[in-house]
Amino acid sequence: MIKLKERTIVITGASDGIGRAAATHLKSSGANVIITGRSREKTKAVAEELKVPYYIADYSSLAEVRQLGSDLKGDYSTIDVLANNAGGIMGSQRTVTEDGYDRAIQVNHLAGFLLTNILLDTLCASKASVINTSSAAQQFSGLTDLSDLKLDNGYSRMGAYGKSKLMNVLFTKELHRRYNSLGISVAAFHPGVVRTNFGEEFGGSTKLLYSGPIKYVLKTPEKGADTLIWLATSQPGKDWIPGEYYSNRHIKRPNKQAEEAENAKILWEASLKATGLS
Repeated sequence: MIKLKERTIVITGASDGIGRAAATHLKSSGANVIITGRSREKTKAVAEELKVPYYIADYSSLAEVRQLGSDLKGDYSTIDVLANNAGGIMGSQRTVTEDGYDRAIQVNHLAGFLLTNILLDTLCASKASVINTSSAAQQFSGLTDLSDLKLDNGYSRMGAYGKSKLMNVLFTKELHRRYNSLGISVAAFHPGVVRTNFGEEFGGSTKLLYSGPIKYVLKTPEKGADTLIWLATSQPGKDWIPGEYYSNRHIKRPNKQAEEAENAKILWEASLKATGLS
């Protein structure tokens, strides 16, 4: 277990759910926690409760993500852990962001990809761990065109979510391949089906799942955050293997498409182009 005192941990999507639970645990354990969120009111309230710095960014705007990355890079010379946790299930109708991409793909993948790349120099110098919140939904996803980040070729709510979560795993694989030798340790994980306000925000059948009677048999946010906390507080290369996908602190085999290196390379290049980094 790593000593958390003086370690700087950035957690995105920390105004609620497992992000908030992880921030609460890590702060109480002595870490220097920084949180980000989309809602100023909710994020500020959590930050004041935990007495931690906070930043606001709506991931449906890549301009706001660029500003977030610039602010974090300017304010912190060291970032020991970056937890790319922000995301969600979007509406039943396809929504295109101001940047021209499917909202689920942008919020769940492109934004975290962009933020990580903006912070790469800091992360490498800090020998940082990057933790990407994925989902078992990626197991049931198919990506017929890895460069289709607009989902022009068909849309469904859960299909878009599953694709974006598969992209999280592919991003993890390629980030590991490119930057592990330069100091970055990266992992993706499935938190489980967690009892949060996840469905309240996005509505539809998801709201019924997360707010109906079945919610009482779902994981608590604290239990859902367990693997994130474990990855953030243990030694990469010793306690966990970088580049892998985890569930309940154990390596799990992801969607077979995530095990094909060429898929990860194609997605990386498409994401560079989409975020203006190429």
